[in-house]
Formats: sequence, C-alpha cells, structure tokens
Amino acid sequence: MTHIRNTPASAAPEPSPARESSATVSLAASTSSGESGGPGEPDDRSARAATEEMTIRPLRDRRYVVETDGGTYVVALDAGTCTCPDHAIRGSRCKHLRRVAMEVTAGAVPAPDERVGVCAVCGAETFVPFDAGGTHLCDRHALEPGAIVRDRETGKRLVVVAVTTERADAYRTDEGRSVADYPTNADYGAHEPVVEAVYAESVRPGRSVADCDRYGFPASRLTRPSD
Repeated sequence: MTHIRNTPASAAPEPSPARESSATVSLAASTSSGESGGPGEPDDRSARAATEEMTIRPLRDRRYVVETDGGTYVVALDAGTCTCPDHAIRGSRCKHLRRVAMEVTAGAVPAPDERVGVCAVCGAETFVPFDAGGTHLCDRHALEPGAIVRDRETGKRLVVVAVTTERADAYRTDEGRSVADYPTNADYGAHEPVVEAVYAESVRPGRSVADCDRYGFPASRLTRPSD
C-alpha cells in the first residue's frame, strides 16, 4: 500500500535560471576587452586563467581559495575581488577571478549561492542551494513536478506533484506514520527525500491532478518509465 497525505497540490515551480546567474556575469565582465597589460599591450589574463595550473576550493562563506605556484589567494566572485596583488593593487580583474568564474560556469565548483551536497540515492556529489536543509537528489535521480514515473513495487504509473527535502523516516502521512515505516518501503533508503505523486489512472477529464489523492514515496522507489 502506498501512503496518502492529502495536502493541497502545489503549482510546479518556475524553471530556475541556469547556474550562470553569478558565474557567467562575472566571466563576461572579466573577459571583456577593457583591460590591457600596459599601453598598446593586449590583456592576456583570460588566456592565463584558462591555461595555468590552479586549484580552486569553495569556502563555507561563499568565497573560494585559489592555489597557484605563485601563491594562495581568496576570491569573492559576487563582489568581484581577489587578494592577489594584481587585483588588490592594480584593481584588475585578475586571472584568479576569471578562473573561478570559468570553473563555476563549467560546473566544476558551486556558484556563490550554492554549496556541495550529496545525492541521497547514489551518494554522488551535487550542488544545492547554499542555505538549503534536508536531503537532495543529483541530476540523474532528480524528478520534476509533472513528470510521469513508475512505481517499482506495483509497476503503476504516477504523476509527480512535488519533490520534498523531507527524509522518508521524518515525513508523516495522514495515518501518523513515517513513509519509511511502511513495509513496502523497506528496500528503499529511510534517508531519501519523499516524492509526492498521484496515480495517473486517477487523472481523467473533469478531475485534475489537484483533485486526486496524493501519496508519498522514497525517491528511489519511483523511476522514469524508460529506466
């Protein structure tokens, strides 16, 4: 048996903008042609940013440590600052700022408004909102509201209504039990986020998703029909 939780259906969230919100803006600014190495000299900071060996590590305060052969510096991408002499003394958009922007845009490090998290299903590293609590899913296991999925236990199809950040052992149904307490969920992780869904067969003309009973499932119990 699946587990009803009759809460009002929430509208599907607007698609979030690409992660380039801070990274791409910084990168576009840092690679503009408004700077030069001196009178008549082209600016080669972007080329050095792309080719020189650097190690980028995100800090817990939304800044980044950049380690190079020439020293270790701290970059604040949102503020557009770096502790290196090129920026601190000359005010230049240094190669360290540019390299961090490149790494963020490439998805190698989280953006300033993100942090490193772990997928509750497979344990893979993923980027999540900086202040977000609860459990999260990587791109491979993420499900979007409106997606058609299949229940591994019954084979039935469902429509995803919402993906919560509540763990299966914390999310309570109308019966007062946690989703993890149900025997049919014994083979799925109690730490996984709960996905709320309605049975596709209950959606019909004159009866929308919002009118159907909503059920909670551990994330890995639901799979895309093609999987």
